[in-house]
Amino acid sequence: MLSCMEPCPCTALGTVTVFNPLQQEERRMPTWINVLFWSVLLLFPLPMDAKESLFTLQQRQQLATKVETLLVEKKVQVALLARMGRPLAEMPAGMHFTHVGFVVDTAPSSQETQTASRYITYNMYQQEDQPDVSALEQDTPLAFFAHVAELEAGLIIPSPGLQKRLLTVIHSATYQALHDPRYSLIANPYTLGKQNCTEFVLDVISAALYQTTDIQQIKAQEQTHFTAQRIHVSPFRLYLAALFKAEISLSDQSDPPVTATFETIGSFLQQNDTQTERLTVRHD
Repeated sequence: MLSCMEPCPCTALGTVTVFNPLQQEERRMPTWINVLFWSVLLLFPLPMDAKESLFTLQQRQQLATKVETLLVEKKVQVALLARMGRPLAEMPAGMHFTHVGFVVDTAPSSQETQTASRYITYNMYQQEDQPDVSALEQDTPLAFFAHVAELEAGLIIPSPGLQKRLLTVIHSATYQALHDPRYSLIANPYTLGKQNCTEFVLDVISAALYQTTDIQQIKAQEQTHFTAQRIHVSPFRLYLAALFKAEISLSDQSDPPVTATFETIGSFLQQNDTQTERLTVRHD
């Protein structure tokens, strides 16, 4: 299982991992294709999760518990939760987190403040065996932080009123209906046909915010009120990446290419739901 932004070995500058299948493929490729292929791997930084965590289970458990404790103290029923699957230095300009999902309280009437399984995360994950396909899955907060490169979490807590609307959408058929399994790491949030985790989260928020299940109306509202993040990667590199990586598509993109991020979603919510709170949680 991979996160929304976790395609195979295409990594940030200087962090390439070589696998045997790629070595075998390399031997079959003409020299000029080889050059282009490895240029993509070396020169195309994107917000994808690392394969292995740099931290112990105990450290990740402490971060997850700290997040849950904060949510319980604030009586949060649903919020946006983000993780850092790459060091900040390896992230493209304007991007901080590699994956965003919802975190939902499973026992909102409970008075417990210390619990390891009270919250569940709702995610759109890219599939390992089909990198251009995604699925909706649920995780514990500890599993959510399984492959982090930094012990830092982002939280966006909507107003109580919007939280209730979000829960209604998440627990309805609309949640499934808004999911498009045709995955692209850099999906354009203004168009249909490709989707990544941030676009999916944005669509769910828009359904709750504008109280509609009509995807065309949702996209019309997003085009009017949401400001996407420009992808600061050269067109040539984007073209090469799309040529060699199934999980990177330009078919839905504009000029310049854009995508949704945790930060742009936060700004969108604060403009349309003034009680929205943005927080950062770090391991002590």
